[in-house]
Amino acid sequence: MVELRQQEDNVTVLIEQWKEGEASALGKLMPLIYSELRRLARAQIAGERANHTLQPTALVHEVYLRLSGSAPPPVEGRKQFYGVAARVMRQILVDHARRYLRAKRGGGAPAVALRHLLPGPPTCAADLLALDQALDRLNAIDERKARGVELRYFAGLEMAEVAEILSISVMTLHRDLRFSTAWLAGQLRHRE
Repeated sequence: MVELRQQEDNVTVLIEQWKEGEASALGKLMPLIYSELRRLARAQIAGERANHTLQPTALVHEVYLRLSGSAPPPVEGRKQFYGVAARVMRQILVDHARRYLRAKRGGGAPAVALRHLLPGPPTCAADLLALDQALDRLNAIDERKARGVELRYFAGLEMAEVAEILSISVMTLHRDLRFSTAWLAGQLRHRE
């Protein structure tokens, strides 16, 4: 238990050092959180098409490359860092899906309905793109609700963790997610 707490403290210190501009801190941080990032990556890739070429390890490595190639995001602690990592994973998967659709018969893939909107991940590249676009529209309307969806369904965080990150109650989060799910479903149905 003491060892776990010490590792969590080390993670927090390294995140703070990285935010303050110490680029080497991210390299020291990654081995400490690698297994958790792989868990997030496996969860996100699990719902992808069966012949998906991106593996969890490659996704985690791509997250590292993207984070190391940009300014540190404004995060406060481990949980928010995992939320940022999940968002970067989503962006990587969306980019991958776009490339896949462009390559597939010229990229003119027909619209595909998201049959299993949430809590499960999208089932194909077109679904992922449609969900990403709908989340962007939700973000323009209500950033907190969009962030709640990302943290809960893409990062796989527990309700209490998401509520803590967003500084809202669990009940408010329940209401936000209920609204967001219905809103996203409506957006995706409208797309069909």
